[in-house]
Parts: sequence; C-alpha cells; structure tokens
Amino acid sequence: MRAFLTKYHRFLFYSSWALLMIIQATLTELQDDEAYYWVYSKFLSWGYFDHPPMTAFLIKGGTLLLGGELGVRIFFIVLNLLTVLMIEKLMEKRSPFLFYAIALSIAVLQLAGYFAVPDTPLIFFTALFFWTYKQFVLRSSWRNTLLIAFSTVLLFYTKYHAVLIILFTLLSNMKLLSRRQTYIAGLIVLILFFPHLYWQWQHGWVSIRYHLFESNVDPYKFSYTTEYLLGQVLLAGPLAGIILLPAALSFRSTTYTERAMKFTLIGTYLFFFLSSFRGKVEPNWTSPAIIPLVVLAHQSLLQKKELLKWLIRLIPFSIIIILFARIVMIVNIAPFKMVESRFHAWERWPAELKIKTHDLPVVFSNSYQRASKYWFYSGQMTYSQNYVRDHRNNYNFWPIEERLLGKPVYFMDTYGLERFPDKINTGIGTIGYRYDSACTSMAMIQFIPLQSLHWNYSMTTGDSLIIPVKITMPASYASFIRSHPVINSRIKLFILDHKTILEQIALPYDLKDLLNGELQIKVRPSVPPGEHEFIFSIEAEGYNPTHNSERIKLTVH
Repeated sequence: MRAFLTKYHRFLFYSSWALLMIIQATLTELQDDEAYYWVYSKFLSWGYFDHPPMTAFLIKGGTLLLGGELGVRIFFIVLNLLTVLMIEKLMEKRSPFLFYAIALSIAVLQLAGYFAVPDTPLIFFTALFFWTYKQFVLRSSWRNTLLIAFSTVLLFYTKYHAVLIILFTLLSNMKLLSRRQTYIAGLIVLILFFPHLYWQWQHGWVSIRYHLFESNVDPYKFSYTTEYLLGQVLLAGPLAGIILLPAALSFRSTTYTERAMKFTLIGTYLFFFLSSFRGKVEPNWTSPAIIPLVVLAHQSLLQKKELLKWLIRLIPFSIIIILFARIVMIVNIAPFKMVESRFHAWERWPAELKIKTHDLPVVFSNSYQRASKYWFYSGQMTYSQNYVRDHRNNYNFWPIEERLLGKPVYFMDTYGLERFPDKINTGIGTIGYRYDSACTSMAMIQFIPLQSLHWNYSMTTGDSLIIPVKITMPASYASFIRSHPVINSRIKLFILDHKTILEQIALPYDLKDLLNGELQIKVRPSVPPGEHEFIFSIEAEGYNPTHNSERIKLTVH
C-alpha cells in the first residue's frame, strides 16, 4: 500500500479532487450570484455593470457543452483543478504531502472552487500570472513578454481587483520599470483590453463609478473591521488559518517571484483592511491572496517543524468540517435556516409557479438574484425591476424590459403582499403575484442633465432648482407612448441621502412630454442643508419607481 501511494499519490490526489468537484457541482443548487452570471451569458458583451466579461464567457462555453448546474460550472471546475496544479509549480522547494495537507485544509479551494463566480478564474489567473512573472524576471524574451501580457489581460478581463496584483508586483521589483519589455507587455495589455475600455466609455465608465462611489460606501461600523479580520482567518482555513497566515507572513522571500507574492499577500490584506473603514468588505474580495498564502506558507512550514506538527494535527478536524459542509450543501439535513435558504430553497416551487403564471414572462421586484435564479430554474424570461432607492445592476442595461414593453407579464414581490390577489409559499418566503396585461415599466428612458459641471448642483434653502435635461429613449418606447394615449405613470424627482428618501417631488409632465427630447425642469426642494443626491424616476402604476437618470450630487446651503 505504501509503495502504491508513493508511486501514484499525485494521480490519486488530483483525480479525487476533480471527482469531488464534479459531484458537488452537479448536486448543489446554484447560488444567487451564479444565476446572475448565467444571465450574463445570455447577453454576451465586452463589459457588464458589475464586472468584466470573463465569467460570462466561461459560463456560455459550459452551457453549450452541458445542461443544468454542471454546465454552468464545468469550466470553473477545470480552472480550479489547474489552479491547484499551478500552485504546486510555483513552489521553489516541494514537499507533495505538505502541499496536499495545506490544500485539504483550505475550505474555500474545495467548497467554493466550483462556483461559477469571478473569484474562481481570478484565483487561477493570479497563479498563471505569477508563473509567467517567474519566467519573465529570469529572461525577458519575446515569448515571456507575450506570456505575461496575456496572463495580465486575462486577469483584467476577470475582475477589477486584478489591478492590485499588478500594482504590488511592480512595487516589489521597481527595476521592472527600467525594462523595455515591461512597457511592450503593457502596450499589448492595453490593446487586448481596449474592447472592454471602449465598452466602459460607451456606458459612461459605469462600472468604475459604481465600484468607487456607489458600492461599499456606508457609515462606518466597528463590526466591518472585526468581521473582515475574522473572515480572512476563516477563509484561510477554517482551522488552519491560524497557522497558515503567520507562516506565510513571516516567510523571508528568496526570489523575485516570492517577493512579489509576499507584497501581494500583505498589500491585498492591508488594502481591504483599510477599505473596511469605508464600508462592508466581503471576505472573498481578498481571494487572489490565496495563491501567495499557500505557496509562502508551504515554503515557511518546510523550515518550521513545530508549526507543521500543529497543521498535521488539525487536518482530520479540517477534513471533517469540510466533508460535513459538502454534505449539507447537497442534502437538506442541517438544522439552520440560513443553510436551507441558501442551498435548498429553490426545489420544486419554480416549476409550480411557472404553471400558475401560464409560462408568461415574470417581473421580480428589485431583486436581481431572485430574478436570475427563477429564470434558471423555471425557464421563464424574468426581469428585475430595480427600485430607485437602491443601486442599479445589469438588468438596468439588458434589453429585457424593452422586450416586455406592452406585453402580458406577471409582477412578483415578497413585500407588500396585501397588493397581490395570488400568493405562493416558497423556500424564500411567501411570494405575491399578479397578472398585468401590458407591462409599462419605463426604466430605459433616461434624463441627462445639461449645463452642469460634473453633474454637481448647488442651491440655497428655499430657492428653486432649475435643471435643463435631455431625454433619451429607445425608438420602441417612443412608438409605444405615441400609440397609447393613456399610460398611468408619474414622473418624479427623488432626493436621497444614500438609501434614505428625503423627498419625492411629482413633476407636472406626462410621458408624451418626454417625446420632445428636452425639458426645463424647475422644482423647489424642502430638504435640510447638506450633501444630498437627486435622481429622476418614472413610476408606472403597480410597479416600482425606476432609475431614470444617474444619481446627481446636490449641495444645499
């Protein structure tokens, strides 16, 4: 037996890893964000509101090959397996069984490695980048210059956090800035990344503005920082994190690649630690740090036998925890409502509701996750009609609403159930639904302020605010408005403080007035002095008030 393990240990490890991934991916319900990215794949583009397009391309490729959850996830399984292989190649000195012990101790590599989310390819392309960087610093040949350029652009097409990896690598080796090949690689990256940059330009740099100014901006809570710190320990374990983190952070790098990984590890943790003072930080945002964590911890534990002993002692407990997590993700046996709602809430009822709604398109109220997941499990086209108070998502840009305009639909919500004649109990709570013979949501109509410096408005309390605007809309909306003399919709201006509505002002216009293309809007807000925002909105009868402009800054003196 020992001789067999000695000879075939790598084959056994990687084949078992792949088999478990395939079983898990086939039998585990899609997560909310996975379903959202699945809808991405139905509208392939060079960019999306939230992320670059890599995740959409991978899901599209998988669903062309296979159906169901496995089709959505198959290429993510492949990348996860390649990630583990690539990590092993990054190690200067290798102890296979120590590497297996570390890999088996990190739950996120096993339990989330098959999820069809941007972090899975981001982790792989991070490993690929460090491997190409290792070749590049040894020899700046044309081959290695092209390799590092391709790995960098693949990172950029996956998630915007990738820029941190490049930044910290450059900081770790400033001599790179004196190499001609570095600038050649940068030029290649710029050329290959241009389609996404052009998409951003076409859409007003919407993703950049969202991530910098709209997302993760909340009044500070001390829990944001403590939850972030605890989350990083659990992400590196859950149990082994208390060993792997100090081992990796204390390791003295001996090569340019190890130094780059050390800078990336510390820099990523520090960047998001500081971000926790600005708003809530999701633990997975540091996912690229997994690569340097494993590599540097492995190199460190080769020298620190006492820490290694503790890691070995923890392995059985880590495996038991991870095995239990695998089972409860597949079988609904855990007595925790949170686990049930996340992994087992979408069994049976979408098919039942599809029959009750006669296979018509569905409009979900203000939930891109529910809309996407219902679409996946029911097969009905679904739209998320987003509420003006909350942030936008890609449903504000896809042409789904335009396809539904004037068509019979069902409108659904989990709030204000008294509004609905019909209800159904589901794993996500009670859903109210009602039939609408003609959908009149108008979120694709946009008010664009004119003659304003950076869309900043200023006024004194009690004065009037004059806002000249240009109105844009798809031709199908203009045609629909002209052919329907009575559409029960109200045009409003909302003044907000983050997500709190301070005032909503009904404007004296109807939809036909918008066909002129320009309006001179005059309002007199009665909000307290301070820094606020305003946004134009159209509220169709029975629907949410929608985002019909950008959020525009308003200073009241």
